[in-house]
Amino acid sequence: MVHLVYCDNAGKKGEKVLDKILEGTKTMIVRGAAGRKIPHSRVFEGEKLYFMEKGSSKITVAATVSKVENYIKLSEDEIKKILEENQPKLNLSEKQKVRWHKKCLCLVEFSDVEKIEPLEFDHQSNMDDWLIVEKIEDVVVGTSIPYNYEKSKF
Repeated sequence: MVHLVYCDNAGKKGEKVLDKILEGTKTMIVRGAAGRKIPHSRVFEGEKLYFMEKGSSKITVAATVSKVENYIKLSEDEIKKILEENQPKLNLSEKQKVRWHKKCLCLVEFSDVEKIEPLEFDHQSNMDDWLIVEKIEDVVVGTSIPYNYEKSKF
């Protein structure tokens, strides 16, 4: 499977996720929720990540998953500890630390980051900020297929 990850690149310099990934100052991303939610337990070492800036229609960066950590039912102290221990890789702003302070966390470390020839993203109305697809072409204009959540179910 491959993963398409929307990155918030707006706002203050400290929140430009895609810039940090390309600079090499961010080598891990986090997704969190009150309960298990995609990509929790659905992303694996060796899989491909594709990144795009939220609000744009271009997929511009690719990387390979090197490590995944899934957590559930975390206490307040555990959440704080996990985010702090991984801060050198996550490089979160204060606002992002608050946003990802959740009981269920999925930490995805990646390597082999590369800028790719921009792919035109075929946005469909039912899409979340993390998509799991068979191949990236499934969400690219000209080769896309209707997106459904079959691959994203637990």
